[in-house]
Amino acid sequence: MHGGPRYMNRRSFITSTGALLASRSLHALPIQKKQREAIPVGKADHSLRIEPCTLEIGPGVTIKTLAYNRQVPGPLLRLRTGVPVTIDVFNASPNADLVHWHGLAIDSLNDGAMEEGSPMIPAGSMYRYTFTPKPAGTRWYHTHASAYEDLSAGTYSGQFGFLLVEGKEQPAQYDQEINLAIHHWEPSFVPMVQMMREHSSNMPLTAGSDVGYKYATINSHMLGTGEPIRVKQGQRVLMRLLNASATENVVLALPGHSFRIIAMDGNPVPNPRPVELLSLAVAERIDAIVEMDAPGIWVLGSILEKERQMGLGIVVEYAERTGSPVWKDPPADEWDYTQFANVVEAPKPDETFVLTFRDSGPLHGSKFDTWTINNKSWPDIEPLTVQQGKRYRMVFRNGSGDQHPIHLHRHTFEVTRIGSKQMSGLMKDVINVMPLDTVEVDFVANNPGDTLLHCHQQLHMDFGFMQLIKYSG
Repeated sequence: MHGGPRYMNRRSFITSTGALLASRSLHALPIQKKQREAIPVGKADHSLRIEPCTLEIGPGVTIKTLAYNRQVPGPLLRLRTGVPVTIDVFNASPNADLVHWHGLAIDSLNDGAMEEGSPMIPAGSMYRYTFTPKPAGTRWYHTHASAYEDLSAGTYSGQFGFLLVEGKEQPAQYDQEINLAIHHWEPSFVPMVQMMREHSSNMPLTAGSDVGYKYATINSHMLGTGEPIRVKQGQRVLMRLLNASATENVVLALPGHSFRIIAMDGNPVPNPRPVELLSLAVAERIDAIVEMDAPGIWVLGSILEKERQMGLGIVVEYAERTGSPVWKDPPADEWDYTQFANVVEAPKPDETFVLTFRDSGPLHGSKFDTWTINNKSWPDIEPLTVQQGKRYRMVFRNGSGDQHPIHLHRHTFEVTRIGSKQMSGLMKDVINVMPLDTVEVDFVANNPGDTLLHCHQQLHMDFGFMQLIKYSG
């Protein structure tokens, strides 16, 4: 156990508060509890079990982790927008945990974030989540537990899965749908200076530690192992891609093909268009239509050779084609959110919050950097206060050399400016803020209850990069 009072206080807060909330809930019950009168009535629509499992991600490469129902990704959950659902979560792991339903506009109690008041599920207990899913689109579910220096916990583990909320309208015409989740495995701490030098030669170097990985997978297999994606010439394939990594942003390509992006974070984009590269920050999702018009055996994978060697890729195999999978480096290009948005200016907000992100270096004897929002970090940071029905603009100023995928719980925001480019219409729940850049997003306060704002990189979130939004009245 490391660190000084700040981390001890937060860890104690998580343990004691989570256990107290769980013990007070009628739904957080020991699996073997005999008091049947407190058990939720009737069978749930879905059931998840948090438990240890062993994955063989490649020949002779096995991973021991926690997962849902002993599979990675967890079971695909298909829900209908506006139709109430119950999901029983059994915690058969050694520690208290909980599930966050990422991208849904639901109540704070069921959202699955302890900071908002969602109960932790003690080891050996069950909790029934009850909510009405909305909006429609590609969402996902994952643990929202802290990890700190335990790199087997939190989103370092295999606790993630796709959650598809189906609406009345079909997003696009397609012949086949494929869900692909990216994850990195066997993490270890490395000096922050080393990581910064590997990613950029002109960013300011910081002290402390970062996380590096040994392996990477798409779904549960490394590149070249497991079943390929099998397609036929002329097919239109809907690919749903999810970056379920704890800390790693990725850029992908499929040689000979383009991705027509139709949705981001599950929300239709105003300007669907084809691109050669897909950039996915931690927790982002992209829905893309791929026209299968280049017969062969191809590698869909990271544009970085080092990451493909770690396993970050999957083989795409056309019918009646044989041979070794082919990789070709794509043309150099820069990812630009604005190309999928409208160029007209967004409506003026009722109020603006300016939030500057920085790291304060290792504090209190810790080997990890503490992250701050306006020079304060969780839990010693005042909440933002909003009024129901008003439109708020958040100006994210990244004063650090790291990328930050910023996630807003229980709401969808509109991206209104990136750097000097104004925009509108692009609706997301995660936005990647590049080093030393500024991004502006607007949200309408239309879902009362405590709401968490945080960087989705596990290491940053664990060490201060969080803030609550509270509704007044």
